[in-house]
Amino acid sequence: MRHLESFLVLHEAGTLTLAAQRLHMTQSAMSHWLGEMEDLVGTKLVLRGKQMKLTAAGEAVRKLALRVLGEVGRTNAELLSLAKGDVARVHIGSVTAGIAHLIPRAVLAFQARHADVSFQVTEGVFNALLSGLEEREYDLVVGSIDARAYGQHLEHEVLFADDIAIVVGPDHPLATARRVSWADVFGYPWLMPPRDTLMRVRLENTLLERGGAGIKPKIETGSIVVLESVVRGSDHVGVCSAAMAAHLQSRGLVAILPLADVGSFGPVGAVWRRGGADEMLLDFVSLLRSEAGKLGR
Repeated sequence: MRHLESFLVLHEAGTLTLAAQRLHMTQSAMSHWLGEMEDLVGTKLVLRGKQMKLTAAGEAVRKLALRVLGEVGRTNAELLSLAKGDVARVHIGSVTAGIAHLIPRAVLAFQARHADVSFQVTEGVFNALLSGLEEREYDLVVGSIDARAYGQHLEHEVLFADDIAIVVGPDHPLATARRVSWADVFGYPWLMPPRDTLMRVRLENTLLERGGAGIKPKIETGSIVVLESVVRGSDHVGVCSAAMAAHLQSRGLVAILPLADVGSFGPVGAVWRRGGADEMLLDFVSLLRSEAGKLGR
């Protein structure tokens, strides 16, 4: 454990001198420690210079340190919390498609069975959520199941298929139209998901096929609160998952435009660390599965 902690300090410091200062060691002792660490691993971990760089093996050790120390930290925090009489906690990360209805309903159903368990739910972009899952920040994440969910240390389960929806505010000129063509929406300002997200990539492919290749967003955001607020107070056209759009439309907050061939967002599912699912987490996954099954009925 001390080796892993010291290695992270070395990586953050960038030099043996600065790392030695932070660890209250001499530089020669720090250099000797690094040599022992590399002997233990059996290969070079850093490339020495004015600013040290990690080798491929060093990067593997850095990731190991984050996973192990993160898990130890979480366990210590949970033990202290339980010692104080607090309840166990599950930290869930999700893209907006899961936040719309699936996770809230599963959490309520779970707490009806296990009243002594609390939840923390965080919304975010799937790439960032997966990184947090690897580093033990989350117990489980919900997002689009593609190649990213097939990581070496991950398990996943597909829950439902989602589409992309184009939405406007309830007072938008197109809100009550029975028929809407793609040409009808190209003249309005657009609010789109952030660049490089899966939904944005698939949206741009759809626009390219429908003659809207030149459209650029006036606003880019992954926040549903921002999307809902903007489209309700303007003539912007917004983009979000069909699951979230249906949730917002049911509450009179947006109108889904009846456009043909908008495109698929793809399968949405749960992802967790391989070997990191205990009985409680698997019970929650079963409830996610149950709630997802109700979507088609």
